[in-house]
Amino acid sequence: MALDYETLESLKRLHPAWKLLRSDHASLVASFVHRVFIQGSRRTVTATELNGRLEDELYRLRETLGPEAFPRSASFYLDEWCEEDKGWLRKFYPSGAIEPVYDLTPSTEKVLLWLESLFERSFVGTESRVLSVLELLRQVVEGTETDPQRRLTDLEARKLIIEKEIDAVKRGEINVLDETSIRDRFQLAALTARELLSDFREVEENFRRLDRQARELITRWEGGKGNLIGQLLAQREAITESDQGRNFQAFWDFLMDPQRQEELDHLLSKVYDLQAVQTLEPDPKGRRIHYAWMVAGEQTQRTVALLSQQLRRFLDNQVWLENRRIMEILKGLEQRALAVRIQPPSSAFFQELEAPSPTLKLPMERQLFSPPLKTLVVSDTLIQGFWEESEALYGLRVVDRTRLLHQLQAFVDKEGQGTLAQVIESFPLQEGLAELIAYLDLEPQGWVCESDEQFQDTITWTDDNSRRVAHLGRIIYRRKT
Repeated sequence: MALDYETLESLKRLHPAWKLLRSDHASLVASFVHRVFIQGSRRTVTATELNGRLEDELYRLRETLGPEAFPRSASFYLDEWCEEDKGWLRKFYPSGAIEPVYDLTPSTEKVLLWLESLFERSFVGTESRVLSVLELLRQVVEGTETDPQRRLTDLEARKLIIEKEIDAVKRGEINVLDETSIRDRFQLAALTARELLSDFREVEENFRRLDRQARELITRWEGGKGNLIGQLLAQREAITESDQGRNFQAFWDFLMDPQRQEELDHLLSKVYDLQAVQTLEPDPKGRRIHYAWMVAGEQTQRTVALLSQQLRRFLDNQVWLENRRIMEILKGLEQRALAVRIQPPSSAFFQELEAPSPTLKLPMERQLFSPPLKTLVVSDTLIQGFWEESEALYGLRVVDRTRLLHQLQAFVDKEGQGTLAQVIESFPLQEGLAELIAYLDLEPQGWVCESDEQFQDTITWTDDNSRRVAHLGRIIYRRKT
């Protein structure tokens, strides 16, 4: 997306992240939710707990900044942060719960990640990122290679490298990472693990938006069941079959593998026990980051299941309404039948029908197949037409706009600035009025076009041996400063 002025102005007015940064309470919101949700590794927090913790925070701030700092109650601020025009927190009722809970929105988490990036880091690693880029590029190249011989060559080269490493280890030559390389790789792994949780919230938000659209569509729907189900399934398939949806499903399948879980648990324990990693004072909750992934992924999967629940509820309601309508019709027929039995009508009541009988058609009565007639198109020799006024086709005037741009550019580059009349004086009109209109329609690039209606310029040219005159408001061209 291009960061042009109009796009940024729209983001400044509408995007929740930008609204949070511009808010008067930005420091309170960011510091409080970061401590509760990010540092506490909490996916959701109950309303009672969050309200109590915010009351304690407001009390501390009032003791420091004065009683006028935050005069409202904690519940007021929480409700304000959940409003639709802000969208910094999300308040909802989990399935089967009687108390609402709060969760961060993807926009708020993006703000927190950006604020964390503003602090200076004592150690900035680059080697691990370069290695990651190279490894990803290598995987892309190898995964798209279709030549069997080339793939075998690459595998043989990797096999040779592995055999050399095995021989070196057998000789006792073991290359280990130094502390700088260990810290570099650990920081990249910790940052990636942290960003994964943010990605979960964004995927969940997409599915939640789909569920909300499904509810609105069901509420306003007046057509048949098949069309509605087709639209809902198409919307769900658009997300699940997208790059983000397929990538999330692949990650979820990877995380649900018991062997992968054991491997990840073993690797995290060994890495956190390294002395070089201990010097960085890592967050101890990182040892169990994969469990946080599982909780976040499970919540995302529950959000996906909401759409299926909506479809089932809609179908059950439609079947119940249709059965109810059928029963009402049958009940009405029975009541009318009883009324006719008690008080039969004086005129004929029953409709007489002809006795049903089968219609016989013998095989030989059917007509034989007759091929369709083909229309014969006779193409005679084309006769060349004649038009007495064919000279009009060759009397058209074509204005070369590229030539006009070059003339304007040359004049502005030479003089610095000038009027349209001066440009035409230097480069007389060749195509008359059409060329003058083309000058007015040019879009300047690299220079500025301004008009001054207080002054008028007179432009003359010769057309069909006649002198033509045009009076225009002054148009000035100059280079951009």
